[in-house]
Amino acid sequence: MLKVLKLSAQGLPQSWISLEQAVTHYAADEVRWEAGVEIAVYRGGYNAITGLQSKIVINSIIGTKGVPRINPFDLKPGLTNSKLFARDRNLCAYCGDDFHESDLTREHIIPFGQHGQDSWMNVVTACKTCNHRKANRTPEQARMPLLYAPYTPSLWEDFILRNRRILADQMEFLMAHLPRNSRLAA
Repeated sequence: MLKVLKLSAQGLPQSWISLEQAVTHYAADEVRWEAGVEIAVYRGGYNAITGLQSKIVINSIIGTKGVPRINPFDLKPGLTNSKLFARDRNLCAYCGDDFHESDLTREHIIPFGQHGQDSWMNVVTACKTCNHRKANRTPEQARMPLLYAPYTPSLWEDFILRNRRILADQMEFLMAHLPRNSRLAA
């Protein structure tokens, strides 16, 4: 399903919205600017005076009026397995092999049994074999060094990790704002 990248008027990502939600923003005259390509056209009724049919053209990226009620930089991205595996590019942090999502696990660097937290900075992607081998130990205790370090995704990275079907122009827009050291830019 196509999604529209909704931004604040200042250009900060707010959410991925459906085409129908985008139509509502256009109809309410809340779209301040638009970018990207036209992805849909909705046609309405005919004007009794002019005889012209109304239409709303939806772009893939829209900037909406108003000031966001929350500061998006204060938001911590939600941790899900699919976003974690995408952040780590489906690579096991211990053996370095590339796996299908169904063969991966969320691996806690400091295990729960040793007071580890379920947070971006304490989890990496691991294959089931390595996760089982490491067990309830730290990488040092298991003599299994990490091949890459965990990190909390930026606002821009989180928007990429949230949506599997990003259009090329949306991806280009988001990629232009990634931190220089982002794994997603590699």
